[in-house]
Amino acid sequence: MTVTMTEQNYWLTTAEIPQTDRSQSLPESADVAIIGAGFTGLSAARALAKRGATVAVLESETIGWGASSRNGGMVLTGLKLGVNKLVSMYGHERTQQMYAASLASIDCVEQIVREENIACDFARCGHLEVACKQKHFDDYARQAGVIARGFNHQLRVVPRHELPAEIGSSIYYGGMVDEVSAGLNPARYVAGLGCAAMRAGAAIFENAQVQHIERLSRNGASEFRVTTSRGALWARNVFAGTSGYTGAATPALRKKIIPIGSYIITTEVLPDAVAR
Repeated sequence: MTVTMTEQNYWLTTAEIPQTDRSQSLPESADVAIIGAGFTGLSAARALAKRGATVAVLESETIGWGASSRNGGMVLTGLKLGVNKLVSMYGHERTQQMYAASLASIDCVEQIVREENIACDFARCGHLEVACKQKHFDDYARQAGVIARGFNHQLRVVPRHELPAEIGSSIYYGGMVDEVSAGLNPARYVAGLGCAAMRAGAAIFENAQVQHIERLSRNGASEFRVTTSRGALWARNVFAGTSGYTGAATPALRKKIIPIGSYIITTEVLPDAVAR
């Protein structure tokens, strides 16, 4: 069997990224300058513009160029660390707040999709974590009990003999399902966010890499002078939504970010025998 591989962003081949006017000059000033036109920056731009702020989004590449269009499209609940570890670090009340925020974030994405009519295949499909060892499965069972009792959220433990109904295989020792999690097409979602932000009045400037940010006095008030590869503007506030692409212009944030590579392969639909 001949296999042909290409290196490209598959999601972007399925989406129509909104076009911006590359010849448009930066405004003299804005209430908020947002660095980055991904999920974070465009969500903030939409929300702020809807509240009447003048917003300039400064993107070093193009809308959704980075991780926002290059991820698995998984909109998951939960936190990176286990709840027991978080309770030991921050206490039960704070951990409850963080866990509740993770659940609310799924609702937030769903609300934006509905309000802006974004055709991104959003679906509450849930997500399954599988156990590679028996002790992993035992940990899932304990974790589900802790979260049900202390965080008012139900997880479904899947024993090994029930796994074929979920993934067509019983190769793992079992798993745990969270029905609240969702999936979507990330490129279509970020494209929809871009359109929504512009409809709300935000201006998006692509190929405008932020090079320097300086706090200065202007008209008797303290403001930011933001210098980009397309010119400079004044801003009362600066919002950095750059995540793994955080650069030298925001050194305090950059030293807190550790970029991590993530690689995904997509195939055509496989025959059942190959898929199994």
